Amino acid sequence: MASASTLDNSASMSGARRLELMVLLGVLTAFAPLSIDMYLPALPALETYFKASEGAVQLTLASFIVGFSLGQTIYGPLADRFGRKPPLYVGMVVYTLTSGACAFAASVNALTALRLLQSLGACAGSVISRAMVRDLFPPVETRRVYSALILVMGVSPLVAPLFGAYMLIWFSWKAIFLSVMIVGALGTVAMIFRLPETLPSARPLSFGYIFATYRDLLKDRFFLGSTLATGFSSAGMFAYIAGSPFVFINLFGVTPDHFSWFFGVNAAAVVIGAQVNGRMLHGHAPERVMRSAALVQAIAGLLLVIAYFVTPKSLSSIALPLFLYLCTIGFVFPNAVALALADHGHVAGMASALLGTIQFSMAAVAILVLGVINSTSAFPMSVMICFCGVMGVAMHLALIHRKA
Repeated sequence: MASASTLDNSASMSGARRLELMVLLGVLTAFAPLSIDMYLPALPALETYFKASEGAVQLTLASFIVGFSLGQTIYGPLADRFGRKPPLYVGMVVYTLTSGACAFAASVNALTALRLLQSLGACAGSVISRAMVRDLFPPVETRRVYSALILVMGVSPLVAPLFGAYMLIWFSWKAIFLSVMIVGALGTVAMIFRLPETLPSARPLSFGYIFATYRDLLKDRFFLGSTLATGFSSAGMFAYIAGSPFVFINLFGVTPDHFSWFFGVNAAAVVIGAQVNGRMLHGHAPERVMRSAALVQAIAGLLLVIAYFVTPKSLSSIALPLFLYLCTIGFVFPNAVALALADHGHVAGMASALLGTIQFSMAAVAILVLGVINSTSAFPMSVMICFCGVMGVAMHLALIHRKA
Protein backbone atom coordinates (compact mmCIF):
# COMPACT_ATOMS: atom_id res chain seq x y z
CA MET A 1 0.00 0.00 0.00
CA ALA A 2 1.46 3.38 -0.97
CA SER A 3 1.74 6.00 1.72
CA ALA A 4 -0.25 9.21 1.51
CA SER A 5 2.95 11.21 1.08
CA THR A 6 3.99 9.06 -1.85
CA LEU A 7 0.68 9.59 -3.58
CA ASP A 8 0.78 13.33 -2.84
CA ASN A 9 4.34 13.65 -4.17
CA SER A 10 3.43 11.92 -7.41
CA ALA A 11 0.20 13.86 -7.91
CA SER A 12 1.70 17.31 -7.21
CA MET A 13 4.63 17.00 -9.63
CA SER A 14 4.53 19.08 -12.80
CA GLY A 15 5.30 17.33 -16.06
CA ALA A 16 8.64 19.12 -16.45
CA ARG A 17 9.72 18.35 -12.88
CA ARG A 18 8.64 14.75 -13.24
CA LEU A 19 10.73 14.41 -16.40
CA GLU A 20 13.72 16.06 -14.72
CA LEU A 21 13.55 13.69 -11.75
CA MET A 22 13.31 10.66 -14.02
CA VAL A 23 16.36 11.84 -15.97
CA LEU A 24 18.33 12.42 -12.76
CA LEU A 25 17.36 9.02 -11.35
CA GLY A 26 18.22 7.44 -14.69
CA VAL A 27 21.65 9.08 -14.55
CA LEU A 28 22.21 7.58 -11.10
CA THR A 29 21.53 4.11 -12.45
CA ALA A 30 23.77 4.77 -15.48
CA PHE A 31 27.08 5.14 -13.62
CA ALA A 32 27.51 1.38 -13.33
CA PRO A 33 26.84 0.55 -17.01
CA LEU A 34 28.95 3.55 -18.01
CA SER A 35 31.87 2.21 -15.97
CA ILE A 36 31.48 -1.22 -17.54
CA ASP A 37 30.51 -0.49 -21.12
CA MET A 38 32.95 2.31 -21.89
CA TYR A 39 36.02 0.19 -21.28
CA LEU A 40 34.80 -3.03 -22.89
CA PRO A 41 36.48 -2.28 -26.27
CA ALA A 42 39.75 -1.82 -24.34
CA LEU A 43 39.77 -5.27 -22.70
CA PRO A 44 42.00 -6.88 -25.36
CA ALA A 45 44.23 -3.77 -25.27
CA LEU A 46 44.55 -4.08 -21.48
CA GLU A 47 45.59 -7.70 -21.98
CA THR A 48 48.45 -6.49 -24.19
CA TYR A 49 49.37 -3.42 -22.10
CA PHE A 50 49.69 -5.28 -18.81
CA LYS A 51 50.99 -8.50 -20.46
CA ALA A 52 48.20 -10.31 -18.62
CA SER A 53 45.96 -13.25 -19.47
CA GLU A 54 42.39 -12.90 -20.68
CA GLY A 55 41.19 -14.25 -17.33
CA ALA A 56 43.22 -11.67 -15.38
CA VAL A 57 41.73 -8.85 -17.44
CA GLN A 58 38.22 -10.21 -16.97
CA LEU A 59 38.84 -10.02 -13.22
CA THR A 60 38.88 -6.21 -13.53
CA LEU A 61 35.25 -6.56 -14.60
CA ALA A 62 34.43 -9.25 -12.04
CA SER A 63 35.86 -7.17 -9.17
CA PHE A 64 33.62 -4.28 -10.19
CA ILE A 65 30.56 -6.52 -10.11
CA VAL A 66 31.56 -8.04 -6.75
CA GLY A 67 31.98 -4.61 -5.17
CA PHE A 68 28.82 -3.36 -6.79
CA SER A 69 26.82 -6.22 -5.33
CA LEU A 70 28.27 -6.23 -1.81
CA GLY A 71 28.30 -2.46 -1.41
CA GLN A 72 24.55 -2.29 -1.85
CA THR A 73 23.98 -4.01 1.50
CA ILE A 74 25.72 -1.01 3.10
CA TYR A 75 23.95 1.79 1.24
CA GLY A 76 20.47 0.34 1.70
CA PRO A 77 20.37 0.61 5.52
CA LEU A 78 22.22 3.94 5.43
CA ALA A 79 19.64 5.35 3.02
CA ASP A 80 16.81 4.27 5.34
CA ARG A 81 18.60 5.64 8.41
CA PHE A 82 20.12 8.97 7.31
CA GLY A 83 18.03 9.83 4.27
CA ARG A 84 18.65 9.22 0.59
CA LYS A 85 21.07 12.04 -0.20
CA PRO A 86 23.92 11.85 2.40
CA PRO A 87 24.98 8.27 1.47
CA LEU A 88 24.54 9.18 -2.19
CA TYR A 89 27.05 12.02 -1.84
CA VAL A 90 29.59 9.68 -0.23
CA GLY A 91 29.20 7.19 -3.05
CA MET A 92 29.52 9.82 -5.77
CA VAL A 93 32.74 11.22 -4.30
CA VAL A 94 34.27 7.75 -3.97
CA TYR A 95 33.24 6.93 -7.54
CA THR A 96 34.73 10.11 -8.99
CA LEU A 97 38.09 9.83 -7.20
CA THR A 98 38.65 6.14 -7.90
CA SER A 99 37.66 6.55 -11.56
CA GLY A 100 40.56 8.97 -11.97
CA ALA A 101 42.89 6.66 -10.03
CA CYS A 102 42.12 3.77 -12.41
CA ALA A 103 43.83 5.70 -15.21
CA PHE A 104 47.14 5.52 -13.32
CA ALA A 105 47.04 1.85 -12.32
CA ALA A 106 50.54 0.35 -12.57
CA SER A 107 49.43 -3.28 -12.98
CA VAL A 108 46.37 -5.34 -13.77
CA ASN A 109 46.14 -6.27 -10.08
CA ALA A 110 46.12 -2.60 -9.09
CA LEU A 111 43.43 -1.90 -11.67
CA THR A 112 41.39 -4.80 -10.29
CA ALA A 113 41.59 -3.35 -6.77
CA LEU A 114 40.71 0.16 -7.93
CA ARG A 115 37.77 -1.14 -9.92
CA LEU A 116 36.49 -2.73 -6.71
CA LEU A 117 36.63 0.65 -4.96
CA GLN A 118 35.07 2.38 -7.97
CA SER A 119 32.12 0.00 -7.83
CA LEU A 120 31.58 0.71 -4.12
CA GLY A 121 30.89 4.29 -5.14
CA ALA A 122 28.81 3.49 -8.21
CA CYS A 123 26.40 1.18 -6.39
CA ALA A 124 25.09 4.05 -4.23
CA GLY A 125 23.28 5.52 -7.22
CA SER A 126 21.70 2.22 -8.21
CA VAL A 127 20.34 1.40 -4.74
CA ILE A 128 19.16 4.87 -3.85
CA SER A 129 17.54 5.61 -7.22
CA ARG A 130 15.31 2.52 -6.88
CA ALA A 131 14.37 3.55 -3.33
CA MET A 132 13.60 7.10 -4.49
CA VAL A 133 11.26 5.80 -7.16
CA ARG A 134 9.43 3.83 -4.45
CA ASP A 135 9.32 7.01 -2.30
CA LEU A 136 7.93 9.21 -5.05
CA PHE A 137 5.49 6.98 -6.92
CA PRO A 138 2.71 4.57 -5.91
CA PRO A 139 3.35 0.85 -6.60
CA VAL A 140 0.89 0.75 -9.50
CA GLU A 141 3.02 3.33 -11.33
CA THR A 142 6.52 2.12 -10.51
CA ARG A 143 6.58 -0.46 -13.30
CA ARG A 144 6.19 2.32 -15.87
CA VAL A 145 8.77 4.51 -14.10
CA TYR A 146 11.38 1.72 -13.96
CA SER A 147 10.84 1.13 -17.69
CA ALA A 148 11.40 4.85 -18.30
CA LEU A 149 14.61 4.74 -16.23
CA ILE A 150 15.91 1.99 -18.49
CA LEU A 151 15.32 4.35 -21.42
CA VAL A 152 17.48 7.01 -19.75
CA MET A 153 20.01 4.46 -18.55
CA GLY A 154 20.03 2.87 -22.00
CA VAL A 155 21.81 5.88 -23.48
CA SER A 156 24.96 4.72 -21.68
CA PRO A 157 25.41 1.31 -23.32
CA LEU A 158 24.35 2.83 -26.65
CA VAL A 159 27.07 5.47 -26.76
CA ALA A 160 29.60 4.44 -24.08
CA PRO A 161 31.34 1.60 -25.99
CA LEU A 162 31.59 3.74 -29.11
CA PHE A 163 32.98 6.66 -27.12
CA GLY A 164 35.38 4.32 -25.33
CA ALA A 165 36.53 2.79 -28.62
CA TYR A 166 37.45 6.17 -30.05
CA MET A 167 39.13 7.22 -26.81
CA LEU A 168 41.17 4.04 -27.16
CA ILE A 169 42.00 4.73 -30.83
CA TRP A 170 42.78 8.43 -30.45
CA PHE A 171 44.45 8.38 -27.03
CA SER A 172 44.70 5.26 -24.84
CA TRP A 173 42.69 3.24 -22.35
CA LYS A 174 43.67 5.78 -19.66
CA ALA A 175 41.52 8.44 -21.33
CA ILE A 176 38.47 6.23 -20.82
CA PHE A 177 38.76 6.35 -17.04
CA LEU A 178 39.56 10.07 -16.99
CA SER A 179 36.39 10.68 -19.00
CA VAL A 180 34.37 8.65 -16.50
CA MET A 181 35.86 10.74 -13.68
CA ILE A 182 34.64 13.95 -15.35
CA VAL A 183 31.14 12.49 -15.79
CA GLY A 184 31.10 11.51 -12.12
CA ALA A 185 32.05 15.03 -11.03
CA LEU A 186 29.33 16.61 -13.19
CA GLY A 187 26.78 14.12 -11.91
CA THR A 188 27.66 14.94 -8.30
CA VAL A 189 26.99 18.63 -8.90
CA ALA A 190 23.64 17.86 -10.52
CA MET A 191 22.56 15.65 -7.60
CA ILE A 192 23.46 18.33 -5.04
CA PHE A 193 21.40 21.08 -6.62
CA ARG A 194 18.52 19.31 -8.39
CA LEU A 195 17.71 16.07 -6.58
CA PRO A 196 15.43 16.36 -3.52
CA GLU A 197 15.49 14.33 -0.34
CA THR A 198 12.62 11.85 -0.71
CA LEU A 199 12.64 9.88 2.55
CA PRO A 200 9.60 11.12 4.54
CA SER A 201 11.23 10.48 7.93
CA ALA A 202 14.54 8.87 8.82
CA ARG A 203 14.53 6.42 11.71
CA PRO A 204 17.18 4.73 13.87
CA LEU A 205 18.19 1.26 12.70
CA SER A 206 20.00 -1.36 14.76
CA PHE A 207 22.05 -4.20 13.33
CA GLY A 208 19.47 -6.59 14.72
CA TYR A 209 16.70 -4.80 12.85
CA ILE A 210 18.73 -4.77 9.63
CA PHE A 211 19.42 -8.51 9.74
CA ALA A 212 15.82 -9.26 10.73
CA THR A 213 14.59 -7.20 7.76
CA TYR A 214 16.87 -9.01 5.33
CA ARG A 215 15.73 -12.35 6.79
CA ASP A 216 12.06 -11.43 6.40
CA LEU A 217 12.63 -10.31 2.82
CA LEU A 218 14.28 -13.62 1.95
CA LYS A 219 11.33 -15.49 3.47
CA ASP A 220 8.97 -13.66 1.12
CA ARG A 221 8.68 -16.08 -1.82
CA PHE A 222 7.47 -13.34 -4.15
CA PHE A 223 10.44 -11.08 -3.33
CA LEU A 224 12.89 -13.98 -3.53
CA GLY A 225 11.46 -15.34 -6.76
CA SER A 226 11.53 -11.95 -8.48
CA THR A 227 15.06 -11.31 -7.24
CA LEU A 228 16.44 -14.68 -8.36
CA ALA A 229 14.69 -14.40 -11.72
CA THR A 230 16.31 -11.05 -12.43
CA GLY A 231 19.59 -12.40 -10.98
CA PHE A 232 19.82 -15.21 -13.51
CA SER A 233 18.80 -12.80 -16.26
CA SER A 234 21.61 -10.46 -15.17
CA ALA A 235 24.11 -13.30 -14.98
CA GLY A 236 23.37 -14.19 -18.59
CA MET A 237 23.71 -10.55 -19.63
CA PHE A 238 27.06 -10.16 -17.90
CA ALA A 239 28.30 -13.41 -19.41
CA TYR A 240 27.68 -11.68 -22.73
CA ILE A 241 29.32 -8.45 -21.54
CA ALA A 242 32.44 -10.23 -20.26
CA GLY A 243 32.78 -12.71 -23.12
CA SER A 244 31.74 -10.74 -26.20
CA PRO A 245 34.81 -8.46 -26.53
CA PHE A 246 37.11 -11.47 -26.71
CA VAL A 247 34.73 -13.52 -28.86
CA PHE A 248 34.08 -10.81 -31.42
CA ILE A 249 37.40 -8.91 -31.39
CA ASN A 250 39.83 -11.79 -30.91
CA LEU A 251 37.90 -14.71 -32.41
CA PHE A 252 36.02 -13.06 -35.28
CA GLY A 253 38.49 -10.21 -35.90
CA VAL A 254 35.97 -7.39 -35.35
CA THR A 255 37.69 -4.01 -34.82
CA PRO A 256 37.05 -2.20 -31.49
CA ASP A 257 35.02 0.57 -33.12
CA HIS A 258 32.88 -1.91 -35.09
CA PHE A 259 32.40 -3.96 -31.93
CA SER A 260 31.10 -0.81 -30.23
CA TRP A 261 28.43 -0.40 -32.91
CA PHE A 262 27.46 -4.04 -32.43
CA PHE A 263 27.30 -3.55 -28.66
CA GLY A 264 25.20 -0.42 -29.11
CA VAL A 265 22.66 -2.30 -31.23
CA ASN A 266 22.28 -4.90 -28.48
CA ALA A 267 21.92 -2.15 -25.89
CA ALA A 268 19.14 -0.70 -28.04
CA ALA A 269 17.44 -4.09 -27.82
CA VAL A 270 17.25 -3.72 -24.02
CA VAL A 271 15.80 -0.22 -24.35
CA ILE A 272 13.24 -1.31 -26.95
CA GLY A 273 12.12 -4.20 -24.77
CA ALA A 274 11.74 -1.91 -21.75
CA GLN A 275 9.64 0.61 -23.65
CA VAL A 276 7.33 -2.07 -25.02
CA ASN A 277 7.02 -3.41 -21.49
CA GLY A 278 6.13 0.05 -20.18
CA ARG A 279 3.14 0.12 -22.50
CA MET A 280 1.86 -3.29 -21.38
CA LEU A 281 0.53 -2.21 -17.98
CA HIS A 282 -3.11 -3.04 -18.64
CA GLY A 283 -4.25 -6.61 -19.18
CA HIS A 284 -0.79 -8.15 -18.75
CA ALA A 285 0.16 -9.37 -15.29
CA PRO A 286 3.84 -8.51 -14.64
CA GLU A 287 4.70 -12.01 -13.42
CA ARG A 288 3.26 -13.50 -16.62
CA VAL A 289 5.30 -11.08 -18.74
CA MET A 290 8.44 -11.99 -16.80
CA ARG A 291 7.81 -15.72 -17.23
CA SER A 292 7.33 -15.38 -20.99
CA ALA A 293 10.51 -13.30 -21.26
CA ALA A 294 12.47 -15.90 -19.28
CA LEU A 295 11.25 -18.62 -21.63
CA VAL A 296 12.47 -16.60 -24.63
CA GLN A 297 15.83 -16.16 -22.90
CA ALA A 298 16.15 -19.91 -22.45
CA ILE A 299 15.37 -20.45 -26.14
CA ALA A 300 17.93 -17.80 -27.16
CA GLY A 301 20.57 -19.51 -25.02
CA LEU A 302 19.79 -22.87 -26.57
CA LEU A 303 20.13 -21.36 -30.06
CA LEU A 304 23.58 -20.02 -29.09
CA VAL A 305 24.76 -23.49 -28.06
CA ILE A 306 23.36 -25.04 -31.23
CA ALA A 307 25.04 -22.34 -33.34
CA TYR A 308 28.41 -23.16 -31.79
CA PHE A 309 28.22 -26.76 -33.01
CA VAL A 310 26.43 -26.18 -36.32
CA THR A 311 27.94 -22.88 -37.57
CA PRO A 312 30.90 -22.07 -35.29
CA LYS A 313 32.43 -19.57 -37.75
CA SER A 314 29.23 -17.64 -38.44
CA LEU A 315 29.06 -14.24 -36.74
CA SER A 316 25.35 -13.79 -37.44
CA SER A 317 24.39 -17.14 -35.89
CA ILE A 318 25.75 -15.85 -32.57
CA ALA A 319 24.72 -12.22 -32.94
CA LEU A 320 21.02 -12.87 -33.58
CA PRO A 321 20.32 -15.03 -30.48
CA LEU A 322 22.26 -12.53 -28.37
CA PHE A 323 20.02 -9.73 -29.66
CA LEU A 324 16.95 -11.82 -28.79
CA TYR A 325 18.22 -12.55 -25.28
CA LEU A 326 19.03 -8.91 -24.56
CA CYS A 327 15.70 -7.67 -25.87
CA THR A 328 13.92 -9.67 -23.17
CA ILE A 329 16.08 -8.06 -20.46
CA GLY A 330 13.92 -4.97 -20.93
CA PHE A 331 10.88 -7.01 -19.91
CA VAL A 332 12.45 -8.83 -16.96
CA PHE A 333 14.18 -6.03 -15.07
CA PRO A 334 11.36 -3.44 -14.65
CA ASN A 335 8.77 -6.06 -13.70
CA ALA A 336 11.11 -7.81 -11.28
CA VAL A 337 12.03 -4.63 -9.42
CA ALA A 338 8.43 -3.40 -9.27
CA LEU A 339 7.19 -6.77 -7.98
CA ALA A 340 10.01 -7.20 -5.47
CA LEU A 341 9.57 -3.76 -3.89
CA ALA A 342 5.77 -3.44 -4.16
CA ASP A 343 5.01 -4.62 -0.61
CA HIS A 344 8.15 -3.26 1.06
CA GLY A 345 7.89 0.51 0.77
CA HIS A 346 8.65 0.98 4.49
CA VAL A 347 12.10 -0.61 3.96
CA ALA A 348 12.58 0.33 0.31
CA GLY A 349 16.29 1.10 0.77
CA MET A 350 17.12 -2.28 2.28
CA ALA A 351 14.83 -4.18 -0.09
CA SER A 352 16.48 -2.43 -3.04
CA ALA A 353 19.92 -3.20 -1.60
CA LEU A 354 19.20 -6.89 -1.07
CA LEU A 355 17.74 -7.23 -4.56
CA GLY A 356 20.81 -5.59 -6.09
CA THR A 357 23.24 -7.60 -3.97
CA ILE A 358 21.76 -10.93 -5.02
CA GLN A 359 21.38 -9.83 -8.64
CA PHE A 360 24.95 -8.67 -9.11
CA SER A 361 26.47 -11.43 -6.97
CA MET A 362 25.01 -13.91 -9.42
CA ALA A 363 26.41 -11.83 -12.30
CA ALA A 364 29.84 -11.82 -10.64
CA VAL A 365 29.79 -15.61 -10.33
CA ALA A 366 29.05 -15.90 -14.06
CA ILE A 367 32.00 -13.64 -14.92
CA LEU A 368 34.36 -15.45 -12.54
CA VAL A 369 33.44 -18.82 -14.05
CA LEU A 370 34.16 -17.51 -17.54
CA GLY A 371 37.47 -16.06 -16.31
CA VAL A 372 38.53 -19.38 -14.79
CA ILE A 373 37.68 -21.27 -17.98
CA ASN A 374 39.69 -18.72 -19.99
CA SER A 375 38.63 -20.25 -23.30
CA THR A 376 39.30 -18.78 -26.76
CA SER A 377 35.97 -20.07 -28.12
CA ALA A 378 32.37 -18.83 -27.83
CA PHE A 379 31.26 -22.07 -26.16
CA PRO A 380 31.59 -21.05 -22.45
CA MET A 381 29.70 -17.78 -23.01
CA SER A 382 26.96 -19.59 -24.92
CA VAL A 383 26.54 -22.34 -22.32
CA MET A 384 26.43 -19.81 -19.47
CA ILE A 385 23.72 -17.76 -21.18
CA CYS A 386 21.71 -20.92 -21.91
CA PHE A 387 22.04 -22.10 -18.29
CA CYS A 388 20.91 -18.73 -16.93
CA GLY A 389 17.90 -18.68 -19.25
CA VAL A 390 16.79 -22.15 -18.13
CA MET A 391 17.27 -21.31 -14.45
CA GLY A 392 15.27 -18.11 -14.88
CA VAL A 393 12.30 -20.17 -16.07
CA ALA A 394 12.79 -22.56 -13.14
CA MET A 395 12.67 -19.68 -10.62
CA HIS A 396 9.37 -18.52 -12.05
CA LEU A 397 7.82 -21.96 -11.87
CA ALA A 398 9.16 -22.68 -8.37
CA LEU A 399 8.71 -19.38 -6.52
CA ILE A 400 6.63 -16.74 -8.29
CA HIS A 401 2.89 -17.03 -7.84
CA ARG A 402 0.17 -14.64 -8.79
CA LYS A 403 -0.92 -12.48 -5.88
CA ALA A 404 -4.36 -13.03 -4.41
